[in-house]
Amino acid sequence: MFLKIKHFVIIITILGVFSCRQEAHTLSQVKGKQLVINDAIKAIDSIEAFVTPYRNRLNEVLDSALAFAPNMISKEDGRYNTTAGNLVADIILMEAGPIFKSRTGDDIDFVVLNHGGIRSIISRGNITARTAYEVMPFENSIVVVELNGKSVRELVAFLIRAERPHPIAGLQIILDKQGKLQSVNIQSEPFDEHRTYQVATSGYLVQGGDNMGFFKGGLRFTETNYLIRNAMIDYFKKVDTVAPVVDDRFTKLE
Repeated sequence: MFLKIKHFVIIITILGVFSCRQEAHTLSQVKGKQLVINDAIKAIDSIEAFVTPYRNRLNEVLDSALAFAPNMISKEDGRYNTTAGNLVADIILMEAGPIFKSRTGDDIDFVVLNHGGIRSIISRGNITARTAYEVMPFENSIVVVELNGKSVRELVAFLIRAERPHPIAGLQIILDKQGKLQSVNIQSEPFDEHRTYQVATSGYLVQGGDNMGFFKGGLRFTETNYLIRNAMIDYFKKVDTVAPVVDDRFTKLE
């Protein structure tokens, strides 16, 4: 009798376990509908009334003059370096340098960015926070990569092959009349292949963007959590006039 009761309890328990088991559900179909958003959609007064104060305040902040550009600043006004490229690269060297120094005790040696990352000119006239958003609309933060001499040579060779004025600062590349590399200087000192260098760039390029694969050979990566755009805004707040020039940081002897 005891065995029959025991068997009955075991069977009931097994049936209970299986009855409580959740059935596996699989997705069989997804349906979507495209909604067109255009001027045909009428504004809702209550939403407009709620949003308007925030919109006005945002526009006020974005459009307040921070500095002045006496001339247009462009990424197309030089063959080997440009006013816009030089400006952005110099800003990163200046603004991110103290942050990196405070965290690591090291200095940023030079900066390398990509020509395509600059998305707009800076027109003659007032420079605002909106200007920085137009020039650098991406959420790219500044990353400092420690590169050995071999990787720096690859970097320089890439810049020469690219034939595009990728922005640089703290680095000088001089080509001879035939377009061959004559010299490389970093912080006004001849390049030393036997040491390492701290190179500031963007998070996008660290991942190999724009075919800059040499950054993947970095010995150390330091994320500053400082957006390039924010560095630009901070710089504009400190200066009165912004007037970068095309110079000899990357040049070919004539």
